[in-house]
Amino acid sequence: MLTVALASLRTRWTALTGTFVALALGVGLIAAMGLGLASTLGAPDRAPQRFAASPVVVMGDDTLTVPVRRGPSTAEVTRKLAHPHPVDIALLRDLRRLGPVTRDDGRTTASGLRGGPDAVGVDAPVAEVRRVVGDRALVLTGDDRRRADPATERDAEGLLTANVLLGTAGGLTAFVSVFVVASTFAFSVALRRREFGLLRTAGATPGQLRRLLLTEAAVVGTLASAAGCVLGGPGAQLLAGLLVDEGMAPSWFVIRPAAWPLHAAFWTGQAVSLAGVWAASRRAGRTGPAEALREADVDTGVLPPVRRLLGFVLLAGAAFLMAKTLAADPSALLKRKTYITQPMVLITAVALLSPLLVHPLTRLVRLPGATGTLVTANTSAALRRTAAVAAPVLITVALAGAVAGSAMTGPAVKAAEAREHTGADLVVTGQGLRVRPVPGATLSASAPTAVYVREEGSALVAFEARAVDDAKALARVGRLPVVAGDIADLDDGSIVVNEEWTQHTVGSTVRVWLGDGRPASLRIAAVLALGTGNNGAYVTRANAPAAAADRIEARLSPGADRAVVEARLRGTGGTVRSTEQWLAATYPSAGPQTRTGLVVILGIALLYTLIALANTMLMAGSVRSSELDALRLAGATRPQVLAVVAGETLFAVGLGALLGLAVAGVQLAGLAAALASVSAPVVVSVPWALMGGAAGACALVAVGAALLPGAVRRRSPRTG
Repeated sequence: MLTVALASLRTRWTALTGTFVALALGVGLIAAMGLGLASTLGAPDRAPQRFAASPVVVMGDDTLTVPVRRGPSTAEVTRKLAHPHPVDIALLRDLRRLGPVTRDDGRTTASGLRGGPDAVGVDAPVAEVRRVVGDRALVLTGDDRRRADPATERDAEGLLTANVLLGTAGGLTAFVSVFVVASTFAFSVALRRREFGLLRTAGATPGQLRRLLLTEAAVVGTLASAAGCVLGGPGAQLLAGLLVDEGMAPSWFVIRPAAWPLHAAFWTGQAVSLAGVWAASRRAGRTGPAEALREADVDTGVLPPVRRLLGFVLLAGAAFLMAKTLAADPSALLKRKTYITQPMVLITAVALLSPLLVHPLTRLVRLPGATGTLVTANTSAALRRTAAVAAPVLITVALAGAVAGSAMTGPAVKAAEAREHTGADLVVTGQGLRVRPVPGATLSASAPTAVYVREEGSALVAFEARAVDDAKALARVGRLPVVAGDIADLDDGSIVVNEEWTQHTVGSTVRVWLGDGRPASLRIAAVLALGTGNNGAYVTRANAPAAAADRIEARLSPGADRAVVEARLRGTGGTVRSTEQWLAATYPSAGPQTRTGLVVILGIALLYTLIALANTMLMAGSVRSSELDALRLAGATRPQVLAVVAGETLFAVGLGALLGLAVAGVQLAGLAAALASVSAPVVVSVPWALMGGAAGACALVAVGAALLPGAVRRRSPRTG
């Protein structure tokens, strides 16, 4: 069987070149992503940077630890404090008696609980330092001193961002490569039905035909997987450089050698190759000897019962996931994990059912002229070819619309929500703003903080919050979406929450831990609508004394001189902008990390689609000689024949783009419904240019590949 398979591959190597390239590229990308993931998971710990010369570091407590229920027992949960405790002045005096104390003034807390820096280095015996410090602060030695480095947390966030992107891109690569390989093998089997019929006539059994195809796939898969693993190493280095340049990974991030990503990529390539050919091999096994004599070019039985059933099951599953998300957690549709993975179920369902959907769509379109009639007739008759072209286009357009549309909708909604929630004319931003009255304007200053709640005794949840100087000014300047209570009632003994909180009844008391870790029992003064997450909690500055104001919203009084107010606001030490300028700067349409992620994810999908289209059209063109020659003999000119081929290709690409647009429309419609359900502005960004560009690239490559065999074919002689 291996000898026959190798001979078959030598004969039709050109038809499998696209499959080999796609599989090798997929394995290379998976290997590169895997090496990147391995490097993020096992990244070496950096040596302490900030107090590297000090054997001991004394640091203020920066975490909150609360016991929660875990089944019949309890466990302690720790959260990072919004306002870490400084090393107080009294402790500094005691430490100086032990030895030299290194103080980093650049990290000194200007308005802490008791003043003083957040950490200091101490050149003294560890035991003596621990005795003096007691429970007033943390004592760090050895590698634990990294905890005082400001870059430690940023590096951890960068590694997590890189990890998420690499994992998502690797999963998408496997997802798309299965489609490309499966569609290529399926179309290849459909073109070889006469060959299989001859083999059956010669005595081949269905099992032998299946084993032949599986052996071919195993050989191609082995060679392509090996080539992909070779490409994985350099690809990972390029990927690491991109992540560092775009700020998605720490500057010291490098790819380290690891064996398991290469093993995983190689065997994934083998599995994808065999999985892609499995269904096609079963169909080949059902080929009868009579297929050797068949000349009809009308495709029949293009949607086997198993494929039809799986397609409808996945379609129902996609509808269930959408309905479940809308009912349980609508805001999840704005999260990257959901809007990237959830559309894949719907895309898979529509791709599986594409032959069933393509046929009625071709019937609805009537193109003018004889060429148009031939285009629609051939498209309807050659459903396998049409579906093989439409399916990869569907994937690319759907991903571009669903993923990019959802990614751009998030910032757009947040900007619209922030615009609705403020009546300010001017906004001042900066660190440690100096708040002072300004004649001719009402000022509402606030600072970032957090509150922590133990919900139902089993979880410690951190909520972002704003600490305000004057609740009445907030009520006048802001237009918060209050569903109960009154913002003006906020005082030092109360809190404003949103509907996400388990307890959100006005007048009830909630037990919380403030941003500096202090416990407090606060009365709920008002409740806000859930929104997209911008509607956080509000407390007074008395409940966040360590928080420094970073935003001042100013509303001009009637008749006030705007220029004079702006000049006075510059004295706060911040940047003064109009509200629209502030919104544009705070909520850009897509940040650099989002853009990089979209380029990687959509670039992979588009590249695979172009390979699949070129391969499909080259295979189709290689077996259409008799059909096109018949058109010539019937009187069609060479330009007319090429117009028919190009028209069929554009028609199939258009059908795929239409199906992709429908899938993206369903995803974005669900997103709009989710925004409405959380009382957020329904502002959905539809990436028309991106979807159009993807469809245009697909059309260009598909038409070029389709015309290539026709362009080089000699003019057939006419019979008189």
